[in-house]
Amino acid sequence: MEIDELKKEVASIRWWHQIDLGHGIITPGLNMPARRLKRLHLPDDLSGMTVLDIGAWDGFFSFEAERRGASRVVALDSFCWSGAGWGTKAGFNLARRVLNSKVEDRELEVLGISPDTVGTYDVVLFLGVLYHMRHPLLALERVASVTKQLLVLETHVDEELSARPSMAFYPGSELDGDPTNWWGPNVKAVKAMLKDVGFPSVQLIWKGSWGRRFANAAKRRMKDGTLLRYGLQATRAVFHARR
Repeated sequence: MEIDELKKEVASIRWWHQIDLGHGIITPGLNMPARRLKRLHLPDDLSGMTVLDIGAWDGFFSFEAERRGASRVVALDSFCWSGAGWGTKAGFNLARRVLNSKVEDRELEVLGISPDTVGTYDVVLFLGVLYHMRHPLLALERVASVTKQLLVLETHVDEELSARPSMAFYPGSELDGDPTNWWGPNVKAVKAMLKDVGFPSVQLIWKGSWGRRFANAAKRRMKDGTLLRYGLQATRAVFHARR
């Protein structure tokens, strides 16, 4: 594909991920996933391992797993490829073609995941999806059923000042104006749910700092009047759950 033709095709797509396609072209996504890699603590070497990327969207993490040597990578999505949101599969398809990638794709809802429908994988990525699930514990059961070794879970968390495992429920578009944001579990709740669905070892790998929380709380205060007290309870967190 000629460079000018590629640039035109990239410009015609509304991207979520910023992906380096080579030739000096980086997709103009709203999200910069390369900045999240360090906090995820993905294994540097995935040689010989199989990887399932749930909620892949434009596929940055799928392609990264392939780059790290995974023997098989499956990108799975539904809502962002053909659902009611603004996303499409066009970005993933173009990136896969340009990168000459062998990443496979499956279009399936999270609650449709099982060993029978998608198989089982050494490593499963579940990044930025849990809080979009209407039934989060059931979703984690489905994800756990296809994880052989390691689940890497990244999610929005809330209720961090609570002494008990708990979740905040967001009716309507309360969280960031997005009606698909349903739940904000705290770290204690995420750990408890992961253990409940069959992971004996659960580690909190990363959590947003108080400085990050304050900055985000101030933005929410300005945007929709959320009290700082509530805004400070919310941040992002990464967990590793192992068999």
